[in-house]
Amino acid sequence: MLRTIFTLSVLAGGFLSSNALAAPTQDSAPPIVRAANNGGVLLAQDGNVDIYYDARGNRVIVDADTGKVIAIQPPQTRLDRRVLLRETRLRELGRAPDDNDRYYLDDPEDMARFRRKQLEEEGRVIPPPADEYDPNGDNSVEAYPPPLQDDGSYDNNFPDAPQPAEPRTITRQPLDEASIDSVEPAAPTEQAMPEDQAGLPPKIGGKTIDPSLSLGARQDVAALQVLLDRGGASPGVIDGRFGSNVDKALAAYNQITGSNLRSTDAVGIQSALAQSGGDAFANYTITPEDAAGPYVASIPEDYSQKAQLDRMGYTSVTEALAERFHMDENYLKALNPDLNFNRPGTIIKVANFGRLVSTPVARIVADKDKKEVFAYDAGGKLVAAYPATIGSSDTPSPSGTHAVSRVALDPNYTYNPSINFKQGQNNKVLTIPPGPNGPVGSVWIALDKPTYGIHGTPDPSKIGKTESHGCVRLTNWDARELAKLVSPGVTVEFVGGPSADDFAQQ
Repeated sequence: MLRTIFTLSVLAGGFLSSNALAAPTQDSAPPIVRAANNGGVLLAQDGNVDIYYDARGNRVIVDADTGKVIAIQPPQTRLDRRVLLRETRLRELGRAPDDNDRYYLDDPEDMARFRRKQLEEEGRVIPPPADEYDPNGDNSVEAYPPPLQDDGSYDNNFPDAPQPAEPRTITRQPLDEASIDSVEPAAPTEQAMPEDQAGLPPKIGGKTIDPSLSLGARQDVAALQVLLDRGGASPGVIDGRFGSNVDKALAAYNQITGSNLRSTDAVGIQSALAQSGGDAFANYTITPEDAAGPYVASIPEDYSQKAQLDRMGYTSVTEALAERFHMDENYLKALNPDLNFNRPGTIIKVANFGRLVSTPVARIVADKDKKEVFAYDAGGKLVAAYPATIGSSDTPSPSGTHAVSRVALDPNYTYNPSINFKQGQNNKVLTIPPGPNGPVGSVWIALDKPTYGIHGTPDPSKIGKTESHGCVRLTNWDARELAKLVSPGVTVEFVGGPSADDFAQQ
């Protein structure tokens, strides 16, 4: 009895197990497909589907295992990442289309109407949003571009953008770099500065503007000028600007040193500076004596008023320091913006021009055409060269060979209109006191021809660019250097150009 019961139990358990194992293999069971709440499709499979597109642009989802169509999604109902991106950007700009007037941005005609509406509402053309193409994404717009038009082109009827206004014609004026009047550019919106700040560089937006920039001031050019000055070939004022004085000095430098330096050879210039005294610029601390002067308020133009002064001295600390360091006054200020030159202890940047020429001079040549003075030693070797202003068409310099008769440092100047030229309405003899701002500067090297000589100037930046009253005019520092190299009897030969004798014969 027990054996029978056991046997029946085993048979029943085996029958149930066989039914459970066979259930998943039934192919007749239909796949379960139901719509999700958000409008998507839920699959009973693990995503094994195929996606197709019909001629109308509908996306057809097919079960890869059974081949049955699971869903059909028209272009207007499925998610399109490009459309969503466009709508999001337009919504961020506050220009999304209203729900009751929806435009489909994957339709060129709707897009054109949408842009026309924007143009009408805001009075301007708004560029279409950026189109970020995802090559790995599903984008039906790329799959089915707009159809061709009758003329074979694609629809592109966006509104025309308004034409820009006709640009104004700008007339460029030539830059007069040879201007003898160095004028600092003033800011057009700035009010007139106080008198004690009139010589300082102008400021725009709180920043100091280099007054030399309008004429092309460059520190590398100033470094070349320092090198030339060290070698005995004076460039005149060190102002950071190329010009005829620099060209003449470079040619003289190569003749003095036997080199072949070019103005564009930056490496050679730096090497020569290192061998001749180091950096082109150095620091200088303003002393109490520098700040104290004495200085004069201004130098009048009229000679009769000059004669009433005690001394033709400097007018400011910057003028005195610029001359001491062979620099243009404006360039000195530009190198040291916002510094107080009137306060002792102020550290400024100056030209490191090095030692002066010390070789005695036996012969001087004043070349009227080159506007340059050459100094030679007893052996005929060129030892120094200086830019110069030599006479004028009205009062030309002498011709031929003359000699130095005497040298005077810091001299008075005697004005005699009956012998020399006439200044203003002054008809009588005047004695103008000494000083660097006097008519002959701080040096007078008299020649054996009366009233003629080699002298300094109150306007060093004009050397080689203006005319003189027949004499040879140098910067004060060049005239002072030459005065220490010559002695009475040194010959001075005038070459080229018109002469006073030719002018007398006319």
